[in-house]
Amino acid sequence: MLTRQEYERARARALEYFEKAAIVLTETEKQNVEVADFGLSELERTGLELVTYVNTDRCCAKELVLFPGQTCPEHRHPAVDGEPGKEETFRCRYGTVYLYVPGEPTPNPKAAPPAGSEQYYTVWHEIVLRPGEQYTLYPNTLHWFQAGPEGAIVSEFSTKSRDELDVFTDPRIERATQIS
Repeated sequence: MLTRQEYERARARALEYFEKAAIVLTETEKQNVEVADFGLSELERTGLELVTYVNTDRCCAKELVLFPGQTCPEHRHPAVDGEPGKEETFRCRYGTVYLYVPGEPTPNPKAAPPAGSEQYYTVWHEIVLRPGEQYTLYPNTLHWFQAGPEGAIVSEFSTKSRDELDVFTDPRIERATQIS
């Protein structure tokens, strides 16, 4: 759970990242920046900040901000109502992001799970994305990602997003942010 002050501070910080990356947002988009702490109350280690441009029955476009070392926890996008899970392409716009997917584990990976949560991170094939580089994840693929030391912004282009139905490896995760 986040306090209103923590939530607003994270939103303001995310807007600073958009400015650094020269990503222009409308006033409405600025007001709609979401802060996700995944119910763990450790936003600096586990969380992300995002703005959704569009999310229709067919497509979705978002910007994801990760502060330095911030991690989006391991999860997958399962099939829903007979439709395949979300397919998404991540395109790095700023900083460096370390993306982990199934496959041959990378020796000496650049990222590490947040301390105390290591057991919930099971895929270790590392994809390093720098500005202009992208990677596509297919439905139901386990993945997690972490920003490098300067933070990161990732554009996400996908099929319909149903974030509330994502399946996280860590049973403690709550997708909807609670504000006290």
